Amino acid sequence: MMADQPTLPRILVLASGSGTNFQALVDASRERDFPGQVVAVGCNQPQAFVLERAAQANVETFVVNHKDFSSRDEFDAALMAHILRYNPDLIILAGFMRILTTDFVRAFRGKLLNIHPSLLPRYTGLNTHQRALDAGDSTHGTSVHFVTEELDGGPVIAQAEVSVAPDDTRDTLAEKVQQKEHLLYPIVVRWFCEGRIQLGREQVLFDGQTLDSPMRLPDN
Repeated sequence: MMADQPTLPRILVLASGSGTNFQALVDASRERDFPGQVVAVGCNQPQAFVLERAAQANVETFVVNHKDFSSRDEFDAALMAHILRYNPDLIILAGFMRILTTDFVRAFRGKLLNIHPSLLPRYTGLNTHQRALDAGDSTHGTSVHFVTEELDGGPVIAQAEVSVAPDDTRDTLAEKVQQKEHLLYPIVVRWFCEGRIQLGREQVLFDGQTLDSPMRLPDN
């Protein structure tokens, strides 16, 4: 009788839009040695294309429409109930356009990752690409960080840079950054599933050591 195969860490994705980062993660997870499994996608938009992507990938989905709830607390409580059914080891925010409550973030502390389209701590919040252009930045990029109570303020694990060209627009810069996101996020998810990264008290631990500055994927 064969020994039981070890159970891979369970990854749950929360998304609101087209789901390109979900797709990149699913594609990476199909590699034979990938150390995690995507078990579900949760969405707050019933018509979001990420649900179609998930169906094509045979990944379970659930929808918790924020418009059905009178408060953020009620929405988060319903979302949490759905999430807990899947017993995830890691929750990935991939373009999930809801600000989560403190109680939600605390409940999943150390198991919640987000990708943000800027080189944090620059440009938290929205409209990051235009803000980088308006500031005349020569480099821009994306950051993967642990989620804490502070919006886009959790410890940054890794970043990827892009060069800002003189003729870049908000859309062309967004495309450059998104390509880097699709490379960076699966790498960080792999590290998490391998147990290499953890959230300490206020910092990232990488292989048990405090990460003094984010890991960096260079522009090339």
